[in-house]
Amino acid sequence: MSLLVLLGLIAAVPASAAPRSLTISTVKGSVAGASADEVDRFLGIPYAAPPVGAGRWQPPAPAAAWTGNRSATSPGSRCLQFGGYTGPGMSEDCLYLNVYTPAHRKNRPLPVMFWIHGGGFSSGSGDTQDGSLIARTDNVVVVTINYRLGVFGFLDLPGLSKQGAGNYGLLDQQAALRWTQRNIGASGGDASRVTIAGLSVGGHSVCALLASPPARGLFSGAIIQSGGCPSHTVKQAVARGKKYAAAAGCSASPVGLACLRAKPASELQAAAQNFTGGALSGSLPVSGVPELPVAPLKAVRTGRTANVPLLIGHTRDEVRSWAMPFANATKEQYERAVRIEFADEADAVLAHYPFSAYGDSYTGAYAFGAPWRDSSAFQRLGGCQYQDLTAKCAKRQPRTYLYEFNDPHPPTGRPSTGFDPGASHGSELSYLLPRATSQLLSPEQQQSSRETVRYWGSFVSTGTPQPQCSPPGLRTGRERSCPCCRAVRAGP
Repeated sequence: MSLLVLLGLIAAVPASAAPRSLTISTVKGSVAGASADEVDRFLGIPYAAPPVGAGRWQPPAPAAAWTGNRSATSPGSRCLQFGGYTGPGMSEDCLYLNVYTPAHRKNRPLPVMFWIHGGGFSSGSGDTQDGSLIARTDNVVVVTINYRLGVFGFLDLPGLSKQGAGNYGLLDQQAALRWTQRNIGASGGDASRVTIAGLSVGGHSVCALLASPPARGLFSGAIIQSGGCPSHTVKQAVARGKKYAAAAGCSASPVGLACLRAKPASELQAAAQNFTGGALSGSLPVSGVPELPVAPLKAVRTGRTANVPLLIGHTRDEVRSWAMPFANATKEQYERAVRIEFADEADAVLAHYPFSAYGDSYTGAYAFGAPWRDSSAFQRLGGCQYQDLTAKCAKRQPRTYLYEFNDPHPPTGRPSTGFDPGASHGSELSYLLPRATSQLLSPEQQQSSRETVRYWGSFVSTGTPQPQCSPPGLRTGRERSCPCCRAVRAGP
């Protein structure tokens, strides 16, 4: 197995230039995008019909054709959000994608990175991240997508069609991949070289797609960033669906399903706010159905996934920022929580992570964050289990790489509170798919950004992250960061 250690890297975006108009053709019609900073952008392209009315809780249907040039200079509506995320620009009519492609393309088709956003399957959108940097730096076409979220994307009830029940968001992702196969050539992309990539539940989605038979042949590589392979069984999903229907004032019968379909989206959102306990206890793909016959984790363990190159990894301090609410916890509260969480292993955990090891005003947060970061309690996001998961993948696919993002002070775009989140969950996106934080980078970080993007870009292009180097003094421990990656040999 090859292990890739990727440490301390940041991205930047150059100043904008005046855009120019341009048009490409898709199988449904022409779209008019815009070009700036050496990148052509085609935003808000429909890849499926609006899932509204009778289309609510149905597999995605083909988008309607249009005449003339459809404007593609701004993103489409975001899918309806949950977990307190509100605002304009959200709609059930949300199945849109964005394409970023180098403006000065060569005659040969370019590799494609297909990005799936995170957000707990309850929030997020394709336009949250900007694919311009990777497109410009690595001659890679980037596709970002919206997909249905929360109750609209992952509800399962007995009265729903067997096809897609509980997995509408996953089927949306597959529909967007099929759109990419049919249309990406118009923007210079190579449909035979599509790498699916995602962070957090975007990484969960990548693992589910690896395990999904209908998705076979739609991609040639995969990147899982701080994600895992969790899923619900049909029994679990239906039980959740029945509880949700009751919270929405409907039954779980066919009549109750009609009741749910008749409700305005705002009422369904409100019912979900009262029902879910947060992103991690909410929606997940459902296994034991045609689109996901085997649970993704079991598929990985038994070799029943797509046999493609895989880059998988996490950040050093995955969940530290989530431990911030425990900043004022006492030693007694910390030890009690550890004993509840780790049961028979609590003494060993407390010996390895003593409360006294963290000494400032945020002691509780640092103390809680450390064992959470390293334990399988947060196996969906990061920690020691990544090595085990990667080892299982590598038994079938030798081109499997593991990375750790280890920059101790990545930009967050938020005011400093004195609490150090470290290389927290999702912090590498400032380097790869930057948005507002990009202007906070130092010159050294900007250089590291360019190197990082080239590593990702080389994996998308070839299935192997390059360049790989081993500078003097490089350590792979938690206290050393280096703007470099290297491959090292590991045991079987």
